[in-house]
Amino acid sequence: MVDSPPGAVKQTAAPEPRKRHAVRAVGLLAAVGVLVLVCLASVAVGAKPIPLADVWDGLFDRTGGEHGVLIREVRVPRTLLGLIVGMALGLAGAVMQALTRNPLAEPGLLGVNAGASAAVVSAISFLGVTSFTGYVWFAFVGAAVVSVIVYVLGGSRSATPVRLALAGTAATAALYGYVNAVQLLDSAALDRLRFWTVGSLASADMEILGKVLPFIGIGALLALGLARSLNAMELGDDTARSLGAHLGRTRAVAMLSVTLLCGAATAACGPIIFVGLMIPHLVRALTGPDMRWVLPYAAVLAPVLLLGADVIGRVVTRPGELQVGIVTAVIGGPVFIQLVRRKKLAQL
Repeated sequence: MVDSPPGAVKQTAAPEPRKRHAVRAVGLLAAVGVLVLVCLASVAVGAKPIPLADVWDGLFDRTGGEHGVLIREVRVPRTLLGLIVGMALGLAGAVMQALTRNPLAEPGLLGVNAGASAAVVSAISFLGVTSFTGYVWFAFVGAAVVSVIVYVLGGSRSATPVRLALAGTAATAALYGYVNAVQLLDSAALDRLRFWTVGSLASADMEILGKVLPFIGIGALLALGLARSLNAMELGDDTARSLGAHLGRTRAVAMLSVTLLCGAATAACGPIIFVGLMIPHLVRALTGPDMRWVLPYAAVLAPVLLLGADVIGRVVTRPGELQVGIVTAVIGGPVFIQLVRRKKLAQL
């Protein structure tokens, strides 16, 4: 029998990576299609039922009456805010999990959202800051400070997933205790923040959207630009250095990205947990660990979860409304328990 030439093996093996890339690209396009459908559902479905014909007229006909005002001034800004906030939380969770090599890393679980919330509540209650432009800077500072504190308490470079999770849980409990105490002592602050502190898109408008978009846009660009460096860091620090990765710069840029994404998202609609935990795990099951695909998928699928949860919250308690932060917590709790019970928790 004549042996096959060496080149024959290469010719049959070479198309495999291209095939995988093609499948991932098709999957990403499908995810974008699902996101479009969810955005349409967010505009069309709400606490107040509106016929689809009136929804269409409200979007494109300025004389759409009461329904037109509701669609253009309430539901469209709410949908757009959910879109960019979901993208921010999904990217932040994916970056944090890759940076720390910790499958439990998530802005809500590691205290980042709690730090931003505590800073915003302090600014509103003690300094009289009431505008988004004023307290968004406090959100950034709070998110950054708590990120550093949790990282240090967790053991810095020797941190383990369990230690980081425990440090984040302790910080979150302490900070939310502080937030609740401030609100109970300040009735005016309680009235302003009682929906914001559980995570809500109800206060969305085009002004807030315009102010939050630049911060989230910059944070998203920084996160997407870290894909190759994060891939190298997953192999270990020594291997990453040998591949030419700048570890200090990567960590600094990653923390800046997470601070911008989480700070702006929390300032806009309050702390929303579990989105940044669930979506990266789902994405890695679909794409594998390559951050060049994990990050785009997370940016698309996280808004699907957030807007879907918001639609559910608007429908299940009609004519009232269940805040989106409560819905994501109900969905994310069982997911978190399942992750904790996994035997290979320390592996991404």
